[in-house]
Amino acid sequence: MTHQDEAVSLEALIRATVPRYTSYPTAPHFSAEVGADSYGEFLDRAVDGPISLYVHIPFCHSICHYCGCTTKASRRYAPIEAYVEVLRSEIAMVAARIGRRTVSHIHWGGGTPNLLSAAAFEAIVGDFHRFFDIGPDTEHAIELDPRHLGEGRARLLASIGVNRASLGVQDFDPAVQVAIGRIQPAETVAAAVEQLRDAGISSLSFDLIYGLPEQSVSSIRRTIETAVALAPDRISLFGYAHVPWFRVNQKLIDTSKLPGSEQRLKLERTAHDSIATAGYIPIGIDHFAKPSDAMAVALSKRTLRRNFQGYTTDRAETLIGFGASSIGRTPAGYAQNVTDTSNWRERIVNGHFATERGRALTLEDRLRADVIEQILCFFDVDLSATAARHNTDPAVFANDLGKLAPLVHAGWVTVDDGRVAIVRHGAELARLVASTFDAYLGMGGRHSVAV
Repeated sequence: MTHQDEAVSLEALIRATVPRYTSYPTAPHFSAEVGADSYGEFLDRAVDGPISLYVHIPFCHSICHYCGCTTKASRRYAPIEAYVEVLRSEIAMVAARIGRRTVSHIHWGGGTPNLLSAAAFEAIVGDFHRFFDIGPDTEHAIELDPRHLGEGRARLLASIGVNRASLGVQDFDPAVQVAIGRIQPAETVAAAVEQLRDAGISSLSFDLIYGLPEQSVSSIRRTIETAVALAPDRISLFGYAHVPWFRVNQKLIDTSKLPGSEQRLKLERTAHDSIATAGYIPIGIDHFAKPSDAMAVALSKRTLRRNFQGYTTDRAETLIGFGASSIGRTPAGYAQNVTDTSNWRERIVNGHFATERGRALTLEDRLRADVIEQILCFFDVDLSATAARHNTDPAVFANDLGKLAPLVHAGWVTVDDGRVAIVRHGAELARLVASTFDAYLGMGGRHSVAV
């Protein structure tokens, strides 16, 4: 196969639409069969080990054109203040059910969590300390919009225990920023980085996106150069998922300006190679970390995990989601809150969990989730050993292995004595390979392209 033939074949493969696999089964396969009562039972059974906490703040000053998050614009603080009061009630309700537990990770997402007032942050974190055991080793991370960090906000975050911050950078090119409705000069990001480091929050991550309108190979290379010059510990490189049928704000994106599949692949490879050349270790399909970072260490020790926040060092089996639309995970299954804040508020105020849908896990779900997570994290999996851990015959994968034949023939994947390994194009093919072990693929839901 010539290099040109290979490029064309790979381009055709990665046009496939497959999940990102931040969970398995994936969210389109959650159902209303899991509600408030089921979630309570899930919590009752989550008795071993530490837990993680996720707080969803679904508010922004304005909605960027590309955004796929569950959030809404709010110019007034009153709705946010009211949300916080209900959020605190939800925290108390869950704590009463699950009991006092050790917390390994706290993660704030959104939306724009840094819109919260100092009093709100202090009250919520005070509740966490009141109901749970949070120690000096707890990772306390927050997603930040660098445009709204504000003077003194970095010191506030440090004072409540935040020790890792993820900044939404996306792209530094001015033309791209106009096209995606997010004007954010490099100086703004640099100022936020300086404020955070001065406050003692030195563990920083940047989120970047490829596949945006107006991006070119040269512009994304300049974005990477600007990003690595600020020396974040981690970089996340996400492919833009254009899903206007799901997020109406994306209809503001001029689709004629979006790169085609061949150009999109060039953008991904250019960005990937530029970050790796700068000394970062590639982590899975879309993360990078400095060699000394805990995530790079977790990769080398094969303790890396994947959850709703992407790749993580978090080993907790129970993740509690707070807030509208948040998703939690326990060994028994997944549970997602209602997305509408009014409905969420009504349920919590009336003393009920706000779970709207979820998924109780079967033995086979757990097995396949383990396989898919290993492929996404390490680009390989020992099916025999994994099946043995789950007390299952590896013959259950016979049909799945047959689907890999074209990739094996191309020399990109090997299957040897029950071990599947992606030996070429790992970042591009991992989601596609993982999807061959997805028993629910094609049963509903629309997904983004593989790269």
